[in-house]
Amino acid sequence: MSTEEKKKRSQFKKKRNYIPFVIIGILVAIRAFLPYYIEQRINNTLAAIPGYYGQVEDVDLALWRGGYIIENLYLNKVDAETQVPFLNFPKTDISIEWRSLFKGKIVSEISMSNPEVIYVFEDQQKTTADDANVDDWTKALTDLVPIDINRFEVSKGKVAFVQVTSEPTIDLHINNLNVLAENLKNVLRTDKKLPSTIKATGVSIGQGDFSLDGQMDIFKEIPDVDINMSLKNANATALNDLTKHYAGIDFNKGQFELYSEVAIADGYLKGYLKPILKNSKLVGKEDSFLGTLWEGFVGFFKFILKNQKQNTIATRVPIEGDLTKVKASAWSTFFNIIKNGWIKAYQGDVDKNINYEDAERPKDKK
Repeated sequence: MSTEEKKKRSQFKKKRNYIPFVIIGILVAIRAFLPYYIEQRINNTLAAIPGYYGQVEDVDLALWRGGYIIENLYLNKVDAETQVPFLNFPKTDISIEWRSLFKGKIVSEISMSNPEVIYVFEDQQKTTADDANVDDWTKALTDLVPIDINRFEVSKGKVAFVQVTSEPTIDLHINNLNVLAENLKNVLRTDKKLPSTIKATGVSIGQGDFSLDGQMDIFKEIPDVDINMSLKNANATALNDLTKHYAGIDFNKGQFELYSEVAIADGYLKGYLKPILKNSKLVGKEDSFLGTLWEGFVGFFKFILKNQKQNTIATRVPIEGDLTKVKASAWSTFFNIIKNGWIKAYQGDVDKNINYEDAERPKDKK
């Protein structure tokens, strides 16, 4: 081998030794740049939502498990009267669902810690010329996940409806909300019409026990669902801000419960709401004379319409129709009040008589 050939081979070996370091350097640069790229992409997506503004504080990558963490994402109306964010997500963990990968499906799972959805009535009711596509915020948030979502989990969340201009302020909420929705993309193949499951628990205003259980099919534009919901043992006095504002009455004591079943098939909804008051008393010691007079008047009819043996007043509000035209029948509501008071007390549980098939309409009626 000539001297020139030896020299060329030596130079080649030196260059080859540099290749791993170059690759490592490129990977390190990509790893350092990616969080900023993802953060900018998210912020651009939030900024493009009509009628809303939002931002994310930071993005952390976890390449070893194929995921990233979005920290402190918020979204609110552009011209909101308050500074309370509509959406506030302190930590959102998005990653590949490995157990589905072993089944040959590339899907993601999302885990959210302490998320808040606070609907401030005054903020959301204000509209502008840019609000034509305001519902796009749900699609925009979904687009932040690059692959289909198969598992969705929420821990210690909060959902609230707030009306700040009422006197006093109305704040209806569910705290400590835990949600688990699985098989959203039907990775575990099943012939069921509703392949996905959802379960939720939480603590309502008045320290009531909230629970939800159901099945879904989210492949459709309007998802098909079959859901049971219950709210038990809530202190009725916690509703006083609401009842005082809208009905001019408040509770001195009592328990409030709410039960519901809802089924949706091909955009057609059928279900009911069943509110129940137990052992309730309207007149309080600190009420004014006129307030006591009004509450006594309301209490008189409450006494007539309640079930005397079980000391409950309840009704069953049927809900049925196309999702764009859902309404409750006033006559059915009144009849069920009478029925509870004079015929039969509603039991404290879901009736288990609304199923997915009940919402399916014959083809000639669609």
